[in-house]
Amino acid sequence: MFFQCAKSSNYWLILYIWHVTLLLLNKMKIIKKNIVNTLFIVFLIVVIFVPDAKAFLIRGIIGLGFYAPSVETPATAMGDLSGIRFKDVKGKVVDLGDLKGKVIFLNFWATWCPPCRAEMPSIKKLFTQFKDDDQVVFIFADADANLPKATKFMIDREYNFPVYQVESAMPKQIFESALPTTVVFDKQGRLSFRHEGIANYNDKKFVGLLNQLKSAK
Repeated sequence: MFFQCAKSSNYWLILYIWHVTLLLLNKMKIIKKNIVNTLFIVFLIVVIFVPDAKAFLIRGIIGLGFYAPSVETPATAMGDLSGIRFKDVKGKVVDLGDLKGKVIFLNFWATWCPPCRAEMPSIKKLFTQFKDDDQVVFIFADADANLPKATKFMIDREYNFPVYQVESAMPKQIFESALPTTVVFDKQGRLSFRHEGIANYNDKKFVGLLNQLKSAK
């Protein structure tokens, strides 16, 4: 009788332990699920509100081979570029009309713009390749017209880009509002490339485009 009672007690104890275990496992699943959901929400918040985090994510996508710019657009006549001016932090003014005979790479950007930040490493590689070439001119136009802030941003990130602010009216064919926007003019002042949004400017086809424009008369 005692053995039967003991056996019965053990049975209910085992059943109780099993029930408690199932409850704990279920609770752990809920906690685990909540942790995953919480981490995902935190990740989204960081990506949305921290420009460098979003830029890092986009940069990873660029590394996978996405965002190659299309270079098939035929050159478009712009007329005389004289009067389209940019000024650097030292007060030096550059007029596009004075750059005829040179290939111009013009990038509109802002410090707060994640896609702008994300494409900069690819632009740095392009800039490094052509910076000593007197036939190619780079202009990085700060859309916020805050040259001290823009210059500090470049220095802090070791981007040795020539930074300017817009000093004249800007034709919509060149820049309207989207950031980043990049345009390239050939030696005749024709619009040979225009792209709104992020792009990988170290792409072989784009580098080939600059070399092609540079070698043309």
